Amino acid sequence: MKHKGIKKIVLAYSGGLDTSVILRWLVETYECPVVAFVADLGQGEELDCLDDKAEASGAESLYVVDLKEDFVKNFVFPMFRANAVYEGSYLLGTSIARPCIAQAQMNIVAKENADAVCHGATGKGNDQVRFELTYYSINPEIIVIAPWRTWSFKSRSELIAYAKKHNIPITSTAEKPYSMDRNLLHLSFEGGILEDPWAEPPSNMFILTVDPRKAPDKAQEVTLTFEAGDPVAVDDVRMTPANLLDHLNKLAGMHGVGRVDMVENRYVGMKSRGVYETPGGTVVHVARRAIESITLDREISRLKDEWVPRYAGLVYNGYWFSPERKMLQAAIDTAASVVSGDVRLRIYKGNVTVTGRRSDNSLYDQRFATFEEDEVYSQSDAEGFIRLNALRLRIGSLMGKTGKS
Repeated sequence: MKHKGIKKIVLAYSGGLDTSVILRWLVETYECPVVAFVADLGQGEELDCLDDKAEASGAESLYVVDLKEDFVKNFVFPMFRANAVYEGSYLLGTSIARPCIAQAQMNIVAKENADAVCHGATGKGNDQVRFELTYYSINPEIIVIAPWRTWSFKSRSELIAYAKKHNIPITSTAEKPYSMDRNLLHLSFEGGILEDPWAEPPSNMFILTVDPRKAPDKAQEVTLTFEAGDPVAVDDVRMTPANLLDHLNKLAGMHGVGRVDMVENRYVGMKSRGVYETPGGTVVHVARRAIESITLDREISRLKDEWVPRYAGLVYNGYWFSPERKMLQAAIDTAASVVSGDVRLRIYKGNVTVTGRRSDNSLYDQRFATFEEDEVYSQSDAEGFIRLNALRLRIGSLMGKTGKS
């Protein structure tokens, strides 16, 4: 049955089983041209031979857009400046990629004069929200097609049968009984054999990181240089944002840094088990906290820490282009203007340890902090400070003793 009114669809395409089937299904269901759009966020060999796959599935044309520098500079680094961590562990690698992809997809919509967009996210996950909130923030009138919420397929086995029936080239999934999502910030694994939170992930599953127990026995020293809150150099070698993160991924991954296994709370209401590899991002996160410790005022640091769960939740739930995220970002970026300097780290068997930090903007003054004799701080001043801060506690205690309230 033809769905009238739609002239052209732009599909967020990966070449995997789901989006390959979706592409052909869109052509059959809507009987209109379908443009396949691929965002290159650092997936590497996963992007090979996509032209042939897209053509075999019925795409009118294929766009492969290199977004690596845009992704790291305009999405990952601003998020890093906020020290965002979701539920104490997740560095938001998939979450932050979705608004980047969706924004670029909407650029193709404008270029192709399309009136509809499509994604391959399921009706159970977070990605559907992340994609669609971005679509609507850019074009409130866009038509959104989410096949997993409307079609008759119920399982991946049905998708495989459909692909075989229509001669759609797909890769075997038997060897990897879980789903994967990769970009320059991380590699995520979920579903399949990982759905049992008691089951240990298979040792051969990991790609970006070696088993920390098998990592080199010699530690590696590395120095990160920050300017206005962002890392700009590794061991005095300046790099672009994407190249810097890629370099740290390889360096830290070799030492088993960045593995996370957690059960998180999805926005739609259920708990989900995710396993993540974020080697370079882990190094940057640890280093940023270190350089902030000497450059940020105490109360600004505390305020930022209060914002971490809120900011991380906005990213996780898909509100990257929301006014509240932009408002928080403006304050965070103002604070980051002084976050410049060097951090020295030791990377060893899955751990990142700060061994030094220095900055021309440092608020650390050894004259005040020293335990030795000094001429800048009168220790007797502490008595009045303590008595004033203890006043409400003393009054409370006195009221308790006299029975008054």
